[in-house]
Amino acid sequence: MRATDIIMKKRGTNARDKDGKKFIATKTELSPEEIKFIIDGYTNGKIPDYQMSSFLMAVYFNGMTFEETGVLTDCMLHSGDVIELHGMEKDGLTGPFIDKHSTGGVGDKISLPLAPIVACCGVQDPMMSGRALGHTGGTLDKLESIEGYNVNLSPEKFRKGIAKDGFAMMGQTPAIAPADKKMYALRDVTATVESVPLITSSILSKKVAEGADGLVFDVKCGSGAFMKNEQDAEELASFLVKTAQAMGKKAVALITRMSTPLGKMVGNFLEIEETIQCLQGKGPEDVMELTYALGAEMIMLAGKADSKEEALKMEKEAVSSGKALQKFLDNVKTQGGNPELLMSQVGKRRSKFHTTVVAEEDGYLTLEAYKTGIAGVYLGVGRNKSDDPVYPDAGFIVHKKTGDAVKKGDLILDVYGKDEESLKSAVKIIQEEAVSYSKTAMEKQPLIVKEIR
Repeated sequence: MRATDIIMKKRGTNARDKDGKKFIATKTELSPEEIKFIIDGYTNGKIPDYQMSSFLMAVYFNGMTFEETGVLTDCMLHSGDVIELHGMEKDGLTGPFIDKHSTGGVGDKISLPLAPIVACCGVQDPMMSGRALGHTGGTLDKLESIEGYNVNLSPEKFRKGIAKDGFAMMGQTPAIAPADKKMYALRDVTATVESVPLITSSILSKKVAEGADGLVFDVKCGSGAFMKNEQDAEELASFLVKTAQAMGKKAVALITRMSTPLGKMVGNFLEIEETIQCLQGKGPEDVMELTYALGAEMIMLAGKADSKEEALKMEKEAVSSGKALQKFLDNVKTQGGNPELLMSQVGKRRSKFHTTVVAEEDGYLTLEAYKTGIAGVYLGVGRNKSDDPVYPDAGFIVHKKTGDAVKKGDLILDVYGKDEESLKSAVKIIQEEAVSYSKTAMEKQPLIVKEIR
């Protein structure tokens, strides 16, 4: 078997139509053995970057079937370690193991209140998360803003945390899906990131490696999302669900809007603070709506409720009883943090570098997600490169959201930065690019656009 032949098969060959115009013909579905040959060869260094780049570009243009994408995901998954959670009932790993994945956005802290809520409802959640990159926030950075919190767990500590608290939070280790890490770096520099089969296999190879039986996907659409429109979001959501199902996993996706920041706090510690508010039953309406909707899907996939209404009732009871907050604080302690210190910092821990953004005219406000997220990068909330530092106390507190009526001089944002210079850069972007005003009220759009099953 040769890499060149496999690339040619996926690339297709030139042909001419009756008018003499060229087109790509005879694109052929790859066999499982051919996909395995490519992934294994690239992971172990036998297939060089230049051939893998050609293969990725062929996939970018010609796509893959659900079946091909499932095989690709499985090969990437088994390029490294897989965390085993089954057959360990005596150790407290009773399952079912259900996780949630978001494609990312601004102010998207949903995983943080979601995990303890569903854990209170009988779901065990093995959550492997990522870091901030570009305008999107990262769950690991938010957790590490809790002093002492450790996300660098061994598989054994990950299992023990799930057994004890019902969930655990960890980052991807070098031994998990190494093919994905190597391929993503190549996709990033060969303009092949925006390929639905490649995105799907990248996400699922890590999610299945963590041991989940079922997956709920939150696929964002809008200016602050990777998928800018509903059609692209639906294509990705369908691929994620169908490929996961082809791999024997239960799966469902919600397509949700990300055109304005989610919640009222954006920033690493600030989003931990808003998480605590959510678990106290005081969270913003949009964050609570999405948390409960995704949680209900997880609970139903786990077989712990027969309907959304029943699942929602269970979730709200977990919050109102205080059990969900206690579960979150238990996890903080399990993973090295100090719950008492954390609670004492709520409402008080802020960067000393502070300014505000106020309305410059009367009207109905729009606060655009992408540019707000970019402003956050300047403040130190996010990163331009994977090795950039983040600043836990930087961020925004949102006082007026998209659709709100404002008067000139009204407070829109409290802004906290890593230094004075960062404040100037961020405020300039906010005032010139993120904030706009309309003379007429905007029709409120639903947060949840569509379900894919």
